[in-house]
Amino acid sequence: MRYKDYYAVMGVPRTASAEEIKRAYRKLAHKYHPDVSKEKGAEERFKELGEAYEVLRDPEKRAAYDQLGPNWRADQDFTPPPGWQSAGSARGRARSQEGRRPDAAHFSDFFESIFGGGGGGFHRAASMRGEDEHAQLTITLEDAYAGVTRPVRLSIPTPDGRTDVRTLNVRIPAGVQAGQQVRLAGQGSPGYGGGPNGDLYLEIHIAPHARYRVDGRDLSVTMPVAPWEAALGATLTVPTLGGKVDLKVPAGSQTGQKLRLRGRGLPGNPPGDEYVVLEIVNPPTDSDRARALYRQMAEDLAFNPRAHWEA
Repeated sequence: MRYKDYYAVMGVPRTASAEEIKRAYRKLAHKYHPDVSKEKGAEERFKELGEAYEVLRDPEKRAAYDQLGPNWRADQDFTPPPGWQSAGSARGRARSQEGRRPDAAHFSDFFESIFGGGGGGFHRAASMRGEDEHAQLTITLEDAYAGVTRPVRLSIPTPDGRTDVRTLNVRIPAGVQAGQQVRLAGQGSPGYGGGPNGDLYLEIHIAPHARYRVDGRDLSVTMPVAPWEAALGATLTVPTLGGKVDLKVPAGSQTGQKLRLRGRGLPGNPPGDEYVVLEIVNPPTDSDRARALYRQMAEDLAFNPRAHWEA
């Protein structure tokens, strides 16, 4: 039989990543699909692409195929090595209970000699599931906290090479985190030959906030406090996404100290927390009275914040 160079069929190098192989297949499948292509031999070319993609998209099959080595050239005579279809390996996959190879008519003798007819998910050449699509959506932190329905405008490629522009009203659940994906079943690229549509995955981004910093479901906010509030202790009103709450600042607090408001972050199971980071802010010395008070503290307190350096 003749050796098939699946990398050449897909037009990718042997070092191609899974994503590069997927993109190449998608482009060529659009070009040669029998339902839309007018090119001579399109159906045969489409079957050849399907066979190559069936191998290169599957890490086990690709690894087995690569063991043949890079020295073979397309259309060279080829004989599988002894024991190539050993039981339990990726090369010896699956016959049906009746001993028939599933989808055998759609794969070449070369494929079957290597993989035993294990066609897996590639069923009919003229029927194929549409590709999954990916998009990004940026929302505010308040929307992530409460949930929101947002219109999303999408441009989805169709099998005939055109673009389908559609607008979807997407419900974003409360407590969504940055980087989380929301799946919209059936909203990806259309299938071929009656195959099902792919899915759409929306990756959520949260816009920077003027007050809060976000870490997963946890929030942090910097809280300015006066020197006497930090020194003597105080009960202060703190903003949270769910409304204002009272927070007790213990006596002797210092700049950078963190106080936790349990469950006041983004909703979830469990919900996140809000961390209040204290920042002592000194009153301005913009009057004689203010400067006199600072001089009085310097005389009365005899405080040296660098005393530990001199020990």
